[in-house]
Amino acid sequence: MQQAIVVYYTTGKKNNLDELNTLLKNGWRVIKQSPMGGECGAVVYSLVILEKPDIA
Repeated sequence: MQQAIVVYYTTGKKNNLDELNTLLKNGWRVIKQSPMGGECGAVVYSLVILEKPDIA
């Protein structure tokens, strides 16, 4: 099973890294990471593709 998450970080120190860390603690692993381009001001975005083995 795969899942995508857009990780963001702003200069105001707002981010969703806790969400990503929770997924990683629950057995998900990063299979691909790509920065997202464009001028977004003081916000940094990154597309992260996660994978978790199917449990039969």
